[in-house]
Amino acid sequence: MQLKGCIMKTDHIEKCLTLKAPVSRVWRALTDHVEFGQWFHAKLDGPFVPGRVIRARITYPGFEHYKWEAIVQKMEPERLFSFTWHPYAIDSGVDYSKETPTLVEFHLEKAAGGTLLSLRESGFEKIPAGRRPEAFRMNSRGWREQLRNIKHYVTEAT
Repeated sequence: MQLKGCIMKTDHIEKCLTLKAPVSRVWRALTDHVEFGQWFHAKLDGPFVPGRVIRARITYPGFEHYKWEAIVQKMEPERLFSFTWHPYAIDSGVDYSKETPTLVEFHLEKAAGGTLLSLRESGFEKIPAGRRPEAFRMNSRGWREQLRNIKHYVTEAT
């Protein structure tokens, strides 16, 4: 995985990856709810539509009991896809709805040999201090894995 041009901060996660696939292919993998679910390991309840709440059941072995929820913010074709969610919201006994969600943005740019995919998750400074470090650490690690997943999905699996 080639990472370049990314900044390490503690209030946001930023990762970049050049994929050997056209922008249109990466866009479809990100924004078609069925394709997103395949590489993200989730079964989504419907298509991505700005302003819509999307719910899913995680399908990754060992994590099937987790539920996923996000609100689609923007879909600018072949350029920007974003949603808000509650990061690392895995405790079913906690009401995360009182917290300010983070913003996840996928930016796409045509690059030599394919597509530059930049991922940014911001807003960690608004998460309660008691869970902020763990949410940041787990999402940073999780996005690293998800970028590997989408890389495999758009370049090898299709």
